[in-house]
Amino acid sequence: MNKIRVVCDSASDLPAFEMRRLEIAMVSLSIRFGDEEFVDRVTLSSDEFWARCAAAKSLPETSAPSPGAFQSAYEQAARDGCTGVVVLTLSAALSATYQSAVVARDAVASHIDVRVVDTQAISMAQGLIAIDVAERALAGDALDALEAHAQSLKSRVGIVAMLDTLDHLIKGGRVGGARALIGQVLSIKPLLELRDGIVAEAGRQRTTTRAIASLAKSAREHAPLRRFALIHGQSTQVSTLSAIVADIASEFPMIVADIGPTVGTHGGPGLIGLTWLEASPDDRH
Repeated sequence: MNKIRVVCDSASDLPAFEMRRLEIAMVSLSIRFGDEEFVDRVTLSSDEFWARCAAAKSLPETSAPSPGAFQSAYEQAARDGCTGVVVLTLSAALSATYQSAVVARDAVASHIDVRVVDTQAISMAQGLIAIDVAERALAGDALDALEAHAQSLKSRVGIVAMLDTLDHLIKGGRVGGARALIGQVLSIKPLLELRDGIVAEAGRQRTTTRAIASLAKSAREHAPLRRFALIHGQSTQVSTLSAIVADIASEFPMIVADIGPTVGTHGGPGLIGLTWLEASPDDRH
């Protein structure tokens, strides 16, 4: 029987228990605070990351994994007896991670078949694709079928999120100082969504309550769902949002996932959002 390994990167925010359950291998991005460099979720936990952010005057920087990091993961899969690898990277429009995975694929082409898929997603929007593909891999699906399935899921995945603070956008130079100051004074909560692999503004709300309701409304419009996740970075709104979306139909229970350093660097503390994979008539149970 084919044994296919699914490889993901740390921008997926996949919970550790899901990676263990589905035998998903993770290749981590790097986080740099000044002269100090850390490996996402390996030498820097989410809690440590947020504590460092609070104390730092400037934003940390993220960098894509090296091709060598991906090559190591592929070679480990071969040593483990795998006949192929499916790699599911965060959006190529947001990071050089996809390119690193492709360079590594070419380097190992002589001894293991690797397929690299740009999910055009990030955080658990990417993670839900990985979960769906990995479950099929464990069920024995062939490499061609897994790659095709991953590609088909890209049009069914979505993400919406609320920024709780504009501090990281200000530190990162992503909004002008005057505009940001006005936003802070008015307590405006920007909403973000994923559009063609790019993080785009999806509107703004004047209060947290309205912003949370808007997130729930967006997810509800895509129901029924196959998979569903709530993502957050030290948000105080988890129980509130969970309660509002509890009645949204989903084939699998909602996953609550911590936003890690890679995504947290750009979103800031208090970020909260919803990701989903729309149901399809041909989903296998």
